[in-house]
Parts: sequence; C-alpha cells; structure tokens
Amino acid sequence: MKVLQEKHKLATRWFHWINFPILSMMIFSGLLIYWAYDPYRIGLGSATLFHFFPTGFYDFTGVGYQLALGMALHFVFAWIFAVNGLAYVIYTLVSGEWRELAPGRKSLREAIQVMMHDMGFKVPLPPQGRYNAAQRLTYSAIVVMGGFSLLTGLAIYKPAQLHWLTALLGGYEWARWEHFWLTMGYVGFFVIHIAQVIRAGWANFRAMVAGCDLVDSHE
Repeated sequence: MKVLQEKHKLATRWFHWINFPILSMMIFSGLLIYWAYDPYRIGLGSATLFHFFPTGFYDFTGVGYQLALGMALHFVFAWIFAVNGLAYVIYTLVSGEWRELAPGRKSLREAIQVMMHDMGFKVPLPPQGRYNAAQRLTYSAIVVMGGFSLLTGLAIYKPAQLHWLTALLGGYEWARWEHFWLTMGYVGFFVIHIAQVIRAGWANFRAMVAGCDLVDSHE
C-alpha cells in the first residue's frame, strides 16, 4: 500500500525554486560584466592551458558588448539574492532544519562513501536521512559561498566606501578573483546537482515540486 510522505517543506521548496533562477541570472549577468576584462586562466608560467573564456565562447553565447546591461541586471538581482539567502538562513535556524543540514563529525567520511557508491564502486551506503552526508556538506558549502559572494561583490562594487572590507579580502584584485571562482563553484554545483537529479529519477524531482512522495506504508 502506498502512502504520502512529506519530503520537503513548503518554505524549503520556495527558497529552492526562487534561488535557482536568481542565481542563474546572477551568473549570466556576471558573464556580461566579466567580458569587459577577462584576465583569468589556467596555466603554468606564460603557458596557458585554458583562458576564461575563449573568443568562441563569447561569440556562441552572445554575452559580449553588453556591459551596461550586465551591470544593471547584476545589481538588481544581487539584492534579491541577498534577501532570499538571508531569509533562508533565518528560516533554517528558527525552524530547526539546520540540524538536518549541518554536517557532523562523520560527514566527510560518509560523503566519500556516497560519492564512491554513486560512481559505481561496491561501497555500501552509510545511513541515509532526509539529506545524505554529501548533500549536507554541499548544501552547507553553498550557503557559505553565498555569504562570501555577497561580501566579495560588495568589495568590488564599493571598493572606496568599503575599503576596510576590500582590504580584508586581500584588495580589489583578490576580491574580484575570489568572486570569480565562487561563481565557477556555482556552475560546477549546477552541473553536478542536475546530473544527480536526473540520476535520482522523476520521483525525486516531483518531491521537490509537490513536497511529498508516494512510499510503501511500511517505510
């Protein structure tokens, strides 16, 4: 016999589905800004293995020559991102859901087990709750990254008025570098998260939309 079981509370789903398009717009508008000065690369000495980003990337995506639009969008969505993120942190603290999200002493070891299991290795899964160890670490890291994105963004936006913050982050160039790699972290998270959602199947996605799932009554 199948029964409905709550998987995700309304507030959790609300913050999730609001944050996804906001963060997507932040990344997109950030690329419009980054196009104007794109110094970052992966390489050794003068040898460059990969430049962020090749000319073909700008031609394909069409993000070039839109600096003013990028800045306008970025500043608007940054405040929405900040308010939504702050509301989410307050909610998790007040509701007590932070207990299900915060990593424990064994989380790192169990997260490695989860990743090895997902990669096809014959490794038994550790005990699973609403969130497994890998999810706890990842989701907690995303919250911390969001905070640092706001700080580095403010340091870049107002380096004179917030000179103390800019200096604390290592100066303007360091703050911009940190802001960029935080963004790359979000992109990596998006790719892995979407792949995991596809791997988990339709029921998992439906639970994040509807908040509940059909399970066997003995569960």
